[in-house]
Amino acid sequence: MKTAYRGRFAPSPTGPLHAGSLVAALASWLDARAHHGQWLLRIEDVDHPRCVPGADAEILRQLATCGLRPDEPPTWQSKREHLYQHALDGLVREGLAYPCACSRRDIALALHAQGRGRARHGELAYPGTCRGGLHGREPRAWRLRVPEGMVPWTDRRLGVRLQDVAQEVGDFVLKRADGLYAYQLAVVVDDDDQGITHVVRGEDLADNTPRQLVLQRALALPTPTYLHTPLVLAPNGEKLSKQNGAAPLDLADPVAALVAAAGVLGLRLSEPATVADALSQATAAWASRWP
Repeated sequence: MKTAYRGRFAPSPTGPLHAGSLVAALASWLDARAHHGQWLLRIEDVDHPRCVPGADAEILRQLATCGLRPDEPPTWQSKREHLYQHALDGLVREGLAYPCACSRRDIALALHAQGRGRARHGELAYPGTCRGGLHGREPRAWRLRVPEGMVPWTDRRLGVRLQDVAQEVGDFVLKRADGLYAYQLAVVVDDDDQGITHVVRGEDLADNTPRQLVLQRALALPTPTYLHTPLVLAPNGEKLSKQNGAAPLDLADPVAALVAAAGVLGLRLSEPATVADALSQATAAWASRWP
């Protein structure tokens, strides 16, 4: 019998976990345990060129060292691409997705001609050039036809959020020019296929949520409950990430690593002696903070 709660941790194997990764992993694990639910592990390797050989095995080892073991065998996105194509085919049949011939330079020039610059976080908001057809050009990518209007959602930690996806992002990519499936499509399809009811992840991914809500509605899929956790910052104030050279997680003392991660989440642990003790204390503290 399936539990009502199903959560997941979904790292990209672009390198080993760092301190910020452990915060996100721990939060998602704690939320599942506090709600007597199941915790799944998904390796998000859909962006093949960025993946580092052996990083997935190292991530599994790091999580196990911290006592974070999934309740089902891990899954790999690279083995699920038929599901993404099936979803894309359905959107195309419904007229909700269309081919696009634009390069990034084409988009930048079109926006410049409209007197528009870059949108959120330096992204190029797609101006809708190919919405009405390719006009003889070769297709490069596939995009979702985003409806107009504000997209509201409520995060368990951040509260009510709003984004006008059509204006701030535009029709976003579902399948890239290099033939790879976009993160937005893969994560929405995976969350539904795996029955995910609760998504707990880092705050840096909060800006993706409105796009995923739009896509869920287009595919007639249920929407999980979201909670975005605080980020671990590098000394320069930027988000700690593999891209800016974050050091691999030091697990010489896994208890200390868990205590530090719990502290970022606002959970104070009382000198746990073992990994099991640290996780037990953290679960009780999380259940009290996020019922």
